[in-house]
Amino acid sequence: MSGLWCVIPAAGRGRRFGGDVPKQYLRLADKPLLLHTLERLAAHPRIAGLMLVVAADDASWVQGLVEVLGKPLLRATGGAERADSVLAGLRALPASVAADDAVLVHDAARPCVRAADISRLIDLAVPAGGGLLAAPLRDTLKRADAQGRVAATEPREARWRALTPQLFPRAALEAALVAAAAAGAAVTDEAMAMERAGHAPLLVEGSEDNIKVTTPADLAFAEFILQRA
Repeated sequence: MSGLWCVIPAAGRGRRFGGDVPKQYLRLADKPLLLHTLERLAAHPRIAGLMLVVAADDASWVQGLVEVLGKPLLRATGGAERADSVLAGLRALPASVAADDAVLVHDAARPCVRAADISRLIDLAVPAGGGLLAAPLRDTLKRADAQGRVAATEPREARWRALTPQLFPRAALEAALVAAAAAGAAVTDEAMAMERAGHAPLLVEGSEDNIKVTTPADLAFAEFILQRA
């Protein structure tokens, strides 16, 4: 198999993080969080290129950067929601990426993804028609009522936390995202769009330390993980 392209949606503001700077541009150790993520992806031998999707008014990105670790880096303009940005990235991929070619989608704020997990996802999800990295739920799960009190304890069996990358054929994912938008459905990840289209994505267990930076505490934890890598 030739190398796969990876779409990285980075048009969000990271409102839960707070502050004036989008979280993907905050310093993580010696460089912006986003650059850590891009370098981690580009370092994988089976990733051929990166499609970064940024906001139309993004003033933080280094405009002249056209490759990362020798891999091509292209840019597209994203939309209001994650699904809009992923769709824009898929449509902007080079013509050499065929309709049936698998494409990865990875969160800009997940700089700690492991190469071994990416390899396992490609090996298992490509023949399965698509899949995603995920982690089995290990904590006891509570459902809250309107007052913030425990309404019930939910079963954790067969429950997984969705991670990224997620991997699907280019045209199938594009069609699923278009269909979701037409139906007014708010899809929070690519697997959800594919589920709505009748697919059953494969769950591929990934490392627990593939964290998504959402809070300042996450940023410190990500720095700790990267220092140990």
